[in-house]
Amino acid sequence: MSMISHTQSKDSGSRADHGTRAHATGVADAGRWSTHRIAVYALFVALAMATSFLEFPIFPAAPWLKYDPSGIVCLVAGFAFGPAAAAIVSTLGFVPHVFTDPWGALMAILVAVCLSVPAALVYRRMRTRAGAALGLLAGAALALAAAICGNLVITPMYAAMSVAQVAALVVPVLLPFNLLKFAIHAAVTFLVYKPVVALVDR
Repeated sequence: MSMISHTQSKDSGSRADHGTRAHATGVADAGRWSTHRIAVYALFVALAMATSFLEFPIFPAAPWLKYDPSGIVCLVAGFAFGPAAAAIVSTLGFVPHVFTDPWGALMAILVAVCLSVPAALVYRRMRTRAGAALGLLAGAALALAAAICGNLVITPMYAAMSVAQVAALVVPVLLPFNLLKFAIHAAVTFLVYKPVVALVDR
């Protein structure tokens, strides 16, 4: 009887160890900064920095508004490792832009945090495709509000535009551009999330 109990105890311990090692950088490791966790976060931050410089127009009516894929990196980090990772990557990923375009960097950080953190929070509670979709919708809604409000408040501070002029662009330009931007973010995140996480977990 004691041998069976001892064997079962070893098996349970082995399974527990395996569960702890899986996603050691994520929710199961909350509050503990392992070397691996720091390395993975640094990798995502570096990737967000790099992709933030890949800017190109996606909305013909407003070619001065540029899309960059850094939001996808923030979303994947949040889905894989939780809202804290989403917040860290969304903030540190835009640090280089603070020195060249501080107001634009502030806007980018605000929108990225509002997009990725709610999405990660919802997905942490519902780790299914439906949960991911719901999280992306929640994040996109909050980020859309942040983008529009941010443009109304911040853009007149550094651009030669009044609040009324910015407000006139909300429906024809800012709303469709940001909806398109978040739709691309969501679609690509769905495609790359599992392969990226599988690669990181190796």
